[in-house]
Amino acid sequence: MTDAALLTLTQWLSPAFPLGAFAYSHGLELAISEGHVRDAETLEAWLAQTLRVGGGKVDAWLLAMVLDGADAVEMDDLAQALAGTKERWSETTEQGAAFARTVVQMGGPDRAAAALPVAVGVAARELNLPKKTVISLYLHSYISNLVSAGVRFMPLGQSAGQSVLSRLHAVIEGVAEGALDATVEGLTTSAFASDLGSARHEAMDVRIFKT
Repeated sequence: MTDAALLTLTQWLSPAFPLGAFAYSHGLELAISEGHVRDAETLEAWLAQTLRVGGGKVDAWLLAMVLDGADAVEMDDLAQALAGTKERWSETTEQGAAFARTVVQMGGPDRAAAALPVAVGVAARELNLPKKTVISLYLHSYISNLVSAGVRFMPLGQSAGQSVLSRLHAVIEGVAEGALDATVEGLTTSAFASDLGSARHEAMDVRIFKT
């Protein structure tokens, strides 16, 4: 592992990287508006479940399989099929396209757009970083964006948000560890409340996030 490779991955997964990630809440906006998520404790619980059995787990497993050399087109088809709602599909495909486009603009190779974990996985193959490091940093970026969404949409201070993120580090590590031997046959998801919330988010009269 080289410092240059780690810095490149950190840049790709930084909030400053132009994916438009700040515009997506992964259905969290509806959960907050209906009172299911209302403080630091409930935000942490919601995000922990998202990591363990929802979108976080799915992305981690897809990323792991791509890093192991799985066919990118097949993994992209799977990623899109696993997007349970139109909004989830838009979230992963729009960010994945933005990621691929920005890497090209930085001088990287031109690759076909793909769902975000697939696009990141294909690009990260060339970095030769430990698989768990790539997955952990990806999940940290993923959940950091959702913490930021929670801080912006409900009365939760920055310090409280950072405390939530810090407490989720152990969950991130566990999910990353569990993804190391990922297979298509073993991939499951069961975050039903989050998925239903994502579907209902499409019909909110007023909303500030795309998803």
